Amino acid sequence: MKSSRLVSLLLLLQTRGRMTAAQLAEELEVSVRTVYRDVEALSAAGVPLYGDAGHAGGYRLLDGYRTRLTGLTAGEAEALFLAGAPGPAAQLGLGSVLAAAQLKVRAALPPELRVHADRISDRFHLDAPGWYADADETPHLPAVADAVWNSRVLHVLYRRWREPTDVERRLEPYGLVLKAGRWYVVAGPGPRTYRVDQILRLAVGEEEFTRPDDFDLAAYWTAYQRGFHDRLHRAQAVVRLAPGVTLDRAAGHRREQDGWIRVTVPIESVDHAHAEFLRLGTGIEVLQPPELRERIARTAAELAERYGNFGAHGGDRGNGTRPSSRGGMSRAAPAQAP
Repeated sequence: MKSSRLVSLLLLLQTRGRMTAAQLAEELEVSVRTVYRDVEALSAAGVPLYGDAGHAGGYRLLDGYRTRLTGLTAGEAEALFLAGAPGPAAQLGLGSVLAAAQLKVRAALPPELRVHADRISDRFHLDAPGWYADADETPHLPAVADAVWNSRVLHVLYRRWREPTDVERRLEPYGLVLKAGRWYVVAGPGPRTYRVDQILRLAVGEEEFTRPDDFDLAAYWTAYQRGFHDRLHRAQAVVRLAPGVTLDRAAGHRREQDGWIRVTVPIESVDHAHAEFLRLGTGIEVLQPPELRERIARTAAELAERYGNFGAHGGDRGNGTRPSSRGGMSRAAPAQAP
């Protein structure tokens, strides 16, 4: 356990530069006193590690010192190759870079760890998008990624859902997020979130911007998702459900005398709820809000008018068939002359 922690401390200093004992303790989830002992152990082992006192002090490695890739466990090697997502890397124009990096890491691994890494690649494949989602066309993704990396301002023509739909925007791209197979760019000022596939036109400006020092992409995205779900279901509907019918997010279940259950369901909008509830057919009755009940009643009336003559006229008027007593369709008898 201690040897793994020492390697982690060494790699933290190698990748981040100067760090205080308190910062190291927070990262390693140990006490400051433990960090002091670990630093002494590394120094005794010949690692060129120095400590500076004062407000701007901390521990650092001698300039130019690099450690080899050692201390890698089997689980860590497996996770490293499992995390390599060739699809997104290729979309960003980094497919060949990822392949080269994995090849170099694999070559540096001991034989037993190389076997573990190969087993992961052979037996696990990551495919993030859902089955029923068409792949987004993102021709501007490499340019957006380059602007993110080089802190370059983007001037885009962006298509949004409300009028006016096509708007021009000046973006300071802070970072990219891949969510369920869809790319989003988080950009200032704001910041705000934009779908990359909705960028219709893009121009990279000569202007550079300064990314806020306190901006944390992961923390922003977590808060954005939480806010999105809070905004998604702002209204409520009161409905009755037939026995055996269920609805996600339903609350306040109350069984009525006829066996139906009255529940309250959060909804995004009347339009969205109208489409969602119609899928349940006669297994649901909307009680509130009135505009949703009236909307579904109108749809039901239109459907009844469209299909209401089925029984009276002996089936589909278009093909001259009628329901048979066995549940199939039989040819209707020809009309008799008066």
